[in-house]
Amino acid sequence: MGRVLVWLIAAISFLAFSLQPAMSEPKHAIAMQGDPALPADYTHFDYANPDAPKGGNITYCVVGSFDNLNPFILKSLRTTARGMMDLNYGNLVFEPLMTRNYDEAFSLYGLLADSADMDPERKSIEFHLNPNAKWSDGEPVTPEDVLFTYDVFTDKGRPPYRDRMSLIAKLEKTGDHSVRFTFNDKANRETPLIIALTPIIPKHAFDKETFDKTTLKPVIGSGPYIVDKVQPGQRIVFKRNPNYWGKDIPSKRGFDNYDKITIEYFLNANAKTEAFKKGICAIYDEGDPVKRERDIDFPAYHRGEVIAETFDTGIPPVVTGFLFNTRLEKFSNPVVRRALGMLYDFEWANKNLFGGKYTRTMSYWQNSELSALGHPADDREKALLAPYPGRVPADVMDGTWRPPVNDGTGQDRKVLKVAFDLLKSQGYAVKDGVLQDPKGSPFGFEILTASQEEERFAAIYQRTLEKIGITVTIRSLEADQIQSRKQRFDFEVLIGSSGFSNSLSPGIEQSFRWGSSEATREGSFNLAGVADPAVDAAIDAMLRARTKEDYVAAVRVLDRLLISGNYMVPMQYNAQQWLAYWNYLDHPKKTPIFGYQWPTWWRKAN
Repeated sequence: MGRVLVWLIAAISFLAFSLQPAMSEPKHAIAMQGDPALPADYTHFDYANPDAPKGGNITYCVVGSFDNLNPFILKSLRTTARGMMDLNYGNLVFEPLMTRNYDEAFSLYGLLADSADMDPERKSIEFHLNPNAKWSDGEPVTPEDVLFTYDVFTDKGRPPYRDRMSLIAKLEKTGDHSVRFTFNDKANRETPLIIALTPIIPKHAFDKETFDKTTLKPVIGSGPYIVDKVQPGQRIVFKRNPNYWGKDIPSKRGFDNYDKITIEYFLNANAKTEAFKKGICAIYDEGDPVKRERDIDFPAYHRGEVIAETFDTGIPPVVTGFLFNTRLEKFSNPVVRRALGMLYDFEWANKNLFGGKYTRTMSYWQNSELSALGHPADDREKALLAPYPGRVPADVMDGTWRPPVNDGTGQDRKVLKVAFDLLKSQGYAVKDGVLQDPKGSPFGFEILTASQEEERFAAIYQRTLEKIGITVTIRSLEADQIQSRKQRFDFEVLIGSSGFSNSLSPGIEQSFRWGSSEATREGSFNLAGVADPAVDAAIDAMLRARTKEDYVAAVRVLDRLLISGNYMVPMQYNAQQWLAYWNYLDHPKKTPIFGYQWPTWWRKAN
């Protein structure tokens, strides 16, 4: 009987073990598609200089204000101080388990976790924390911190952090330095990477009950800097943590080279530009080639004290344009939006305002294999779109679609007629010089702008729209007012000045921008209010794709649907990144495919 009992226990244990997801060997890096490019013994990212000198200070400048240091809560979401977690300036205070190599489409390398075990089906992933990882107060980073992070984010965090627990069937501590995530059926193949990129917060330094309250008290993180000084709405100063635990790990060599980082806030872009000329700001970035040539025409530039430089990238250009709030009845008809989309006179603007240096934006993944432009839909794409007949016009399906081209005179009436005929087909008519909707009410809308540059773009669009009787008003607001209106979806048309930055590996962020579940959620990034089952299906197919061919097909379908939906009127882009900076700065010779990376720059030794 005893032998039978032992056998039964052994069998049950074996069965339980066999039901666990099959784990691979611990890996130093994970990738969305294929294998990571760098080997386990890599010493640093290729676009970082591991011998960069440390020391000195830098001042970055931004437009806006801030009233909060907690980037993980909905309240004051868009007025949280820059730098706490920041795509431009670096994650100065908070860090994720793994970090991106910006010279790959989507690969992650060890940070708080020095390795990860991911089962081949991506149903689970186990992270092994670096035993040397510490918070800025010297306390170790533990599995309990990871568990606390997901607990407090779920109850008190903002989207998308609060939603990630809904993808997790089990979250458990598996050792003194390890934690495992097991995913449910809601998860997809990108989920383990999203989990790896989620910032971790210290359990001992945050109170769950008050977590969702704004704070200006310096918070504790694991990053290379600590908050030194705070002047609400004006300035935040970070100083290097001399005991930063990660300064010598491969993914951080050559990064975080300043002793002090100051982020200075200005009321508008003009004030920021003047501050750069005075030497207050170290770097000046400007997308308008005409404006930047004018703005750097000052003595310090001519003396060589300021350097202007362009950087090539390998990613799709940022998509900027006039974004319609489709929650409103006036913008609910895609045919009406299509007609309005025809009325941005790019050719006139490019000739008269931009010196012919811009290219028209036509695709959300332009200049890449993910774009619908020039690529006829293949059988995979047609199968994805089959349940949604008529969603995509024939010219978008075969890849030949292009926006109408004006003659550049500003007086070309051919495009106006085509746009008006479309509106007429939907019951619109002109009476006494005013376009009226099918109910007989004057048709017009308000464009919100946050800078003089945006006002100029709006005025270009306004001028053309008025030619067919559409009344457009332009309302200029401060940046924080714009952010508040965005959060409440309280607008008719916005200019997407920050744009949609698309990568060569689009993923879950597309759900946040275009997914139906985000269309009515306060604070979401689906500003257009897109709620289309076809778009949801394309995003789902993209996230579940196992082969590159399936992945490319799904992204192209999403591109075709966004083009066909006319949710925004894309404007223009310049293929190169441009910066002006004071000559006391230097940067690595190599530019990664994502473009320049400010956290790898340094201040020259005196």
